[in-house]
Amino acid sequence: MKVQLRTIAHARSGDKGDTSNIGLIALKPEYYPILVKEVTAERVKQHFTGICKGEVERFELPNLSALNFLLHESLGGGGTVSLKTDPQGKTLSAALLRMEIEMESPESL
Repeated sequence: MKVQLRTIAHARSGDKGDTSNIGLIALKPEYYPILVKEVTAERVKQHFTGICKGEVERFELPNLSALNFLLHESLGGGGTVSLKTDPQGKTLSAALLRMEIEMESPESL
């Protein structure tokens, strides 16, 4: 079945220059392996087509049941030079939580 990430995770985001930083945290430790399997750097890059112009890096934080993503070239140059309405990338975490992933069964929710 398909579910939005917001069903099994929460997220925070921020920025450094033109790079957005998104932390994706499993709501339960048993959801972390699902995040690792389903939320790849490639899928995040595809989800942010038109927003992220550069590379997406993924870092695994198993002790926190979390993933961290760096979306390079995603803020129109950054807060001091961008004309975007959100040049700091604070809303990108909410956008990531709308991404749909596959899960095996509803019992795991």
